[in-house]
Amino acid sequence: MRGAHGNLGKHVVVNHLVTNPPQNRLLSLRSELARLGVDGFIVPRGDEYLGEYVPPSGERLAWLTGFTGSAGLAIVLADRAAVFTDGRYVTQLAQQADPALWEHCHITEQPPAAWLKEHAAGRRIGYDPWLHPQAALARLAASGVTLVPLASNPIDAVWADRPGAPAAAAEPWPEELAGRSAAEKREAIAKDLRDAGEDAVVLADAHSVAWLLNMRGGDLGHTPIALAFALLRNDASTTVFMDPAKAGPALREALGNAVSIEPRAALPAALAALRGRKVRVDPELTPAWFATTLQEAGAEVSKGTDPVRMPRACKTGAEQDGARAAHRRDARAMIRFLHWFAVEAPKGGLTELAVGERLLAFRQAEDRFRAESFPAITGAGEHGAIIHYRATEATDRAVRPDESFLIDSGAQYLDGTTDITRTLWTGPGMPPAELRTRYTLVLRGMVALATTRFPEGVAGPHLDAIARRPLWEAGLDYDHGTGHGIGAFLSVHEGPAAFSRNAANIPLQEGMILSDEPGFYLPGAYGIRIENLLLVRPDPRVPGPKRWLGFETLTLVPFERALIDTAALTPAEHGWIDAYHARILAEIGPGLDGAAADWLRAACAPL
Repeated sequence: MRGAHGNLGKHVVVNHLVTNPPQNRLLSLRSELARLGVDGFIVPRGDEYLGEYVPPSGERLAWLTGFTGSAGLAIVLADRAAVFTDGRYVTQLAQQADPALWEHCHITEQPPAAWLKEHAAGRRIGYDPWLHPQAALARLAASGVTLVPLASNPIDAVWADRPGAPAAAAEPWPEELAGRSAAEKREAIAKDLRDAGEDAVVLADAHSVAWLLNMRGGDLGHTPIALAFALLRNDASTTVFMDPAKAGPALREALGNAVSIEPRAALPAALAALRGRKVRVDPELTPAWFATTLQEAGAEVSKGTDPVRMPRACKTGAEQDGARAAHRRDARAMIRFLHWFAVEAPKGGLTELAVGERLLAFRQAEDRFRAESFPAITGAGEHGAIIHYRATEATDRAVRPDESFLIDSGAQYLDGTTDITRTLWTGPGMPPAELRTRYTLVLRGMVALATTRFPEGVAGPHLDAIARRPLWEAGLDYDHGTGHGIGAFLSVHEGPAAFSRNAANIPLQEGMILSDEPGFYLPGAYGIRIENLLLVRPDPRVPGPKRWLGFETLTLVPFERALIDTAALTPAEHGWIDAYHARILAEIGPGLDGAAADWLRAACAPL
């Protein structure tokens, strides 16, 4: 499962800009669309597994537009084209997609359906039915266009050097880390199907397949999954659709006789065999191809949620223990890194890429490390204001003395997934008052959410504003959600719960792990984000008949003392930060020695 340099698998977006300029790629696609008899084509970011992260063979949006953000969509017409993304990536989009070729659109302020209605109403717009869920197509169809499913993807026809599909081995994930056997999980989901009067469910989310079968893999660079579909029947028998060569003897033995592995080419026949049966399909998470194929086969399609998604989000006791252990190891690596940074940054001579490489080296020294959970975001000064900035050889710049530095990073350990952001001050001088004021507002918002207790039934959108309130009181805000779910040695971004005004109204439940990461960004100057991970736990402090919940903070890394304006903290905030730092010193300090231990004692001293 562990590849070179600790990566789960190679995941490189190849730069084709030199050998095949953007205008040539767009012209080639338009010629192919004309040949197919359609007036346009929709290019989503995701591949057929509809995940946030895709292998190089699925990077169609990046190949066509140059935009490499993890959220986006493009629409190509004969006479114009547009790329859409959210607030995290608007600056990156402006830098990567040629404005002479592409209109740049904020996906919430100018949704794709509205753009289609304005520029393509009445036209025939093609789409790949493997790359869009039914729900997304329904939203696009409301624009007044005629959506035309295409038998093959026209980008694949013009992408001459498209990489091959990933073929990493799939492996069993130990039951002692999962907390439940795969057989128990399959039976529990099968019972849900029986109770709903359904015969089977299509699992198109590879993360659901991984969780259900206690299976992990190396098909993606930072997410330990084997890309696969599955068909689970109400007798708990399951067919996995992936290259059988990926499954070695250890996995086959772990899965048992009730789980078969078939190549993806066997999918049409398997769905055809469900004629007359009632099959659940999640319209938000399943490629439209599945529902169409089932209906054509004479099966009854039952629209419903992926039955694995919620159990996967509510971590077992073993998964919670694994998360705690992973965060303790990650804290040691981060603290060693922060000590190193505190010594080296004031001298100058560092670069953004070098800082990220140094942090990776500290993590690689920790037991059970497998890979980064995403490529580290290392933004110096004004680069920190680019919410999902990614340093490259072209953008890498020196880390200068007396400036802010934002580092957002995480790791995949065999027993847990981490994600942490800290905003640092390089020194040796004192930071400006404005930066300290705004950092403290962000910190106060992070603490406010971490210390919130709430009655059962409250959802992420209900709590998002708590983290924003200190900023709102100062007339400030940030253009991204406050937090996302985290997997258990799975994706660093996991649904269905999130802290965001745009998130689904999914009540928080015991065992969920979510990030708490408010921020503030001043374009061209600096960015501030502070992120801890929170575990949802029962809160016994509130008496009464209703069940109350709260959060356990998993992340154990001190904040940047130089940026905290202690005079702006309330007594409760001051007390929480001091208690948090004392906990870090008590839990992580004994695992450190020498100069790093000395640094931690100073970093965790009472404010």
